[in-house]
Formats: sequence, structure tokens, C-alpha cells
Amino acid sequence: MINLSVTGLDVYYGAAQALRGVSLDARPGSITCVLGRNGVGKSSLLRAIMGLQPVKGGDIAIDGKSIGSLAPYARVASGLGYVPQGREIFPLLTVEENLQTGLTVLPRAERHVDAEIFRLFPVLKTMLARRGGDLSGGQQQQLAIARALVTQPRLLVLDEPTEGIQPSIIKDIVHAIRFLRDTAGMTILLVEQYLDFCRALADHVYIMDRGEVVHSGPAADLDRPEVRRHLMV
Repeated sequence: MINLSVTGLDVYYGAAQALRGVSLDARPGSITCVLGRNGVGKSSLLRAIMGLQPVKGGDIAIDGKSIGSLAPYARVASGLGYVPQGREIFPLLTVEENLQTGLTVLPRAERHVDAEIFRLFPVLKTMLARRGGDLSGGQQQQLAIARALVTQPRLLVLDEPTEGIQPSIIKDIVHAIRFLRDTAGMTILLVEQYLDFCRALADHVYIMDRGEVVHSGPAADLDRPEVRRHLMV
């Protein structure tokens, strides 16, 4: 298990400020969901956590130790797994080869795909020789999550895992995320716009607007009108 603390994060794209003093915690063995309208800085927050976006101010720490100076690969080696928006699998590689790309951060003796991954996503086992680009959108999302899991993360970071996914596979992803929290004790941080998905999964929610956190509280807060107004277009 791992505790993630983000404190006072400032991120810029040129002169435009994308994040303004953002702070949040993702606690061990819990699911934390970040919600908000398009363009409020949610993906920028995750990219900053993973070291893919430079940070102007603030800090990112796991278990009390700053990782702000670490390169992305070093953050993965420290226990962070990342599923980016749009999945970003390798379309010309097979499912098996896509999974193998996640193994490079592990010691050579540990470079194998755990059978638990195929129990979570059994369709992938039947498609190991198929190219990633030939999978459906939902199957590609399952592959992207599985690729992150082969790195043996203690914290899983997901950016809009339901985007463009059919309802039947969303149910499979809900089951997998719950399993990772309840059975594996994994810390999970996800960005999402699908309110029902967050309501079904989240222990704690943060809502962002214009680069700032405007609400933080338990998932039950999503049923309060004064909270939901932050999500209205």
C-alpha cells in the first residue's frame, strides 16, 4: 500500500496556468476520484504526478518522501502505475508484446505477466497474438490497465477509464478496480467524468474547476445539489 500526497501544485503551459495550488491525498487501500468539466486541469494533474508535465510549484510525495525530482520511469519503479487518457497502447504490437513493454521496469527475475491479470481480464488471454490496434476500444482499455498492472504498482493512476467504452466492459473495469482495492489493497487515483462510475467506486472525491480544487469529501457528497452544481455544464 502507498499514500500519495499532492501539496500546492502549480502547473503552467507557457503563460497559462493549468493548476493553481492543487492539493489532494490518495490514501492506502482506497479509491480517490477527481471530477470536473472538460479543461479544468484533471489530466494535467495526473501528468504532473507521473512526471510527464513540469511543475512550477508545490510537491508530490509518496509515503512522505518527495518524488518531485524523479523521472517518469523512476516514479513507475517507485510503485506508480499509469493508464493515460486515450489508452496509448502500441497498435502494431500484439497484446502479449504490449504487456511485455511494461515489464522493463522490473528486475529480470520478475519479468513475467502475473496470472491474476488474466483472471481480471480473461479476454486478453484469448487475444495474446492479436495486434493491439485490432481490439475494440473497451478491449484496448483493458489492455492499457493490464499493461500498467504488470509493473506491479502499489498506486494505480487512471485517466478517464470509461471514455468511449461500452457499458458491458465498464462493468468489467468496475469489478477489476474494486478487486484491486479490496483484495490487493491497492491505492487508486482516477480522473473521470462519468458520475455514476465514480459514485459506484469512489471512497473520496475531489472536484476541480479552473485549475483548482473546489470541493473535497466522501463520495456520498455527489448526491448533494450544492456539490453537483460544480459538475454542471
